[in-house]
Amino acid sequence: MRRRVLFLAPLAIGGVLLFMAVGGFVVQQLWNWLLPPLFGWPALTFWQALGLLALCRILFGRFGGRGFGPRFSRRHMAARWERMSPEERERFRQGLAGRCGFGPPTGERKGTAVPE
Repeated sequence: MRRRVLFLAPLAIGGVLLFMAVGGFVVQQLWNWLLPPLFGWPALTFWQALGLLALCRILFGRFGGRGFGPRFSRRHMAARWERMSPEERERFRQGLAGRCGFGPPTGERKGTAVPE
């Protein structure tokens, strides 16, 4: 088992370095192909593209693992939904609809009119 880990560790490091190199190159090429002609923004160097890739990963993704993690899994939400009372479910639906723009405008809740 120990020999296997010693064999796989350099491959893993090499894979990460290869992914970073290819990712930085792709970001650089896409940026330099699209943004300078369209918006007049400056072209990126490889290292700037690699930094931009890392920044996007920090802001919009996680290092390792899946998207939102187990907290937002389908199974977790189904179990949570089953534990809710009918009143809680309706309140949840109304809150979700209001946040997604499908509910009444703010101020028009249950018989209250929007002041003019």
